[in-house]
Amino acid sequence: MNREQIQNELQFKAIRSSGPGGQHANKVSSKIELAFSIPNSHGLSNSEKERLLSKLNPKLTKDGVLMLQCDTARSQHKNKEIVIKRFYGLIKSALEVPKKRKPTKPSKGAVEKRLKSKKLDAQKKANRKRPSLDS
Repeated sequence: MNREQIQNELQFKAIRSSGPGGQHANKVSSKIELAFSIPNSHGLSNSEKERLLSKLNPKLTKDGVLMLQCDTARSQHKNKEIVIKRFYGLIKSALEVPKKRKPTKPSKGAVEKRLKSKKLDAQKKANRKRPSLDS
């Protein structure tokens, strides 16, 4: 993953924020929309592209474009910083390959200990019953 190349491929659009406004809110476009086209990216290898397309599928458009928005801050620059940070976090988590699980067995001692405790519990419960008059 080439961060500088990806940084150049990011597209930003400033939009008017939704919600209640005031005298100033209807004039400024503080909301930032980030668009990143995964299939057309030159900063990612083919394997990284495939991984991102499969992992981020619900968040992508039909063309494979990742769209993120941020309107938490009142400043356009702050929103841009926040959305870039969120974007890189999302990409990093999607590219992480989980460790392979190694199947393990319980040790012989652990199996014996478990069976011994089960026998003791069974004996305890058997002792709670009324003694039979047959023997």
